[in-house]
Amino acid sequence: MRYSKIVGLGHHVPETVITNDYLSSIIDTNNEWIVERTGIQERRWVDPTKDTVANMAAKASRMALERAGLTEKDVEFIVFATITPDYFFPGSGVLLQRELGLESIGALDLRNACSGFIYALSVADQFIKTGMYKTILVVGAEIQSTAIDLSTRGRNTAVIFADGAGAAILQPSDKPGILSTHLHSDGRFAEELYVRDPGSSRPREERQPEQINDTTHYKVVMNGNQVFKHAVVRFMEVIKEALATNNMTKEDISLLVPHQANLRISQYIQEKMALTNDQVYNNIMRYGNTTAASIPIAMSEAWAEGKMKENDVICLAAFGSGFTWASALIRW
Repeated sequence: MRYSKIVGLGHHVPETVITNDYLSSIIDTNNEWIVERTGIQERRWVDPTKDTVANMAAKASRMALERAGLTEKDVEFIVFATITPDYFFPGSGVLLQRELGLESIGALDLRNACSGFIYALSVADQFIKTGMYKTILVVGAEIQSTAIDLSTRGRNTAVIFADGAGAAILQPSDKPGILSTHLHSDGRFAEELYVRDPGSSRPREERQPEQINDTTHYKVVMNGNQVFKHAVVRFMEVIKEALATNNMTKEDISLLVPHQANLRISQYIQEKMALTNDQVYNNIMRYGNTTAASIPIAMSEAWAEGKMKENDVICLAAFGSGFTWASALIRW
């Protein structure tokens, strides 16, 4: 039987470090308030004069390729997860293809927000298993700092979201690598965490230039209580689903790498599942919520720190806008 396996991981974050104290100087908040509610101590924001979603993704991709002992020319297909593409269209997948100097290969873009990387990993897994491609680049990358509402009105989201990119290289294996993936959604709650505009389903007069600076354009709307309430349930459900599918228990998990949404959510899941500190990896304290980029950034760091070793069972789990949620169980 043909399996797929992650053979390389990479990440890139912008140079500019944004501390809680800096945010406190421009909006009505403080370090204690942010840490208590989110666990975040600092995050990275891009320099808009030089950083793009595509070029950050390229830097993460080159790191992953180098770690895998491969070059750009080995990539046969790109699956790119982002909700903040460089252009309204085309998607950032083709821009990454251009950044890497590749010609003609396919590039698929996914917009599944915080669950985007696992969705992308699942798509790539199917392509490898069917034999359609032998080397697939899977990327999650976001630039959110340029659109967040830096006012007291927007502080609940302004302190959370940040920028970065992560990448994984998938290749075939004769031994199980990606054991299973599990994808879910519930659109009834789409407006509990969303950005309404720019959207296409508006009268023409609402899409004129004088309306661009209205209160909905690029503004993140989040019902924090609803998101937390659903997240803690769906996270545990989808982790248990992955374990049950593979006849495993929580004791079999070598490392859980959750989407870095909120440290309080991760800690709640850890407590309810009775997982040890060594079984859970968090880096939201340093990077904030980088949406589709958060899991591959965390995986890349965990691997570099020696926390993902051969034959380890790695569990990925995510929940976010849509609502969507997903998990993957991996034999490293």
